[in-house]
Amino acid sequence: MRTRKVENMGKYSGQILEEIFSQEQIEKRVDELAKQISEDYAGKVPILIGVLNGSIFFLADLAKRLDIECELDFIKVSSYHSGTQSSGTVRLLKDISCIVTGRDVIIVEDIIDSGLTARFLKHRILENQPNSVTFASLLLKPECLKLDFTAEYIGFEVGDRFLVGYGLDLDQKFRNMPSIWAFPVDMNV
Repeated sequence: MRTRKVENMGKYSGQILEEIFSQEQIEKRVDELAKQISEDYAGKVPILIGVLNGSIFFLADLAKRLDIECELDFIKVSSYHSGTQSSGTVRLLKDISCIVTGRDVIIVEDIIDSGLTARFLKHRILENQPNSVTFASLLLKPECLKLDFTAEYIGFEVGDRFLVGYGLDLDQKFRNMPSIWAFPVDMNV
């Protein structure tokens, strides 16, 4: 198990992160998801809507590996408002610019934990009468779900730990790490 010490992050300095998914594991799983999505959407041109900012690396890698045509767009929401716990309130910060009416939409998330953001996004997209709406999430925290919510394409299930890397951040830091790291289970933030 690889570890790394957090430096220059105020109250988080000194914490020891542990790698839970390597770059190689992530690449292999993204390949598998891309193959499944390509098969499921054969003959179609879905719109992949990336949820900013966290999904950017997953969306880019997934889209490059698809064997079908697709379109890309982005939406930005906020539910954390800084810190490591969801506030329970979702705010729309940037809406999509494409027309999804009658189209197949795949919402691409970095992580689904409570399900509140995913539910908000699904309702937001359904207002525009798409043909279908599905979710592709790199990570899912099943024990944190507050709603009965199902994502069709899941990279990995994880426990209730705060994660960074591969798009996931803490106060906008750590996003650019190519693997996924967890803060200690007993992290008191």
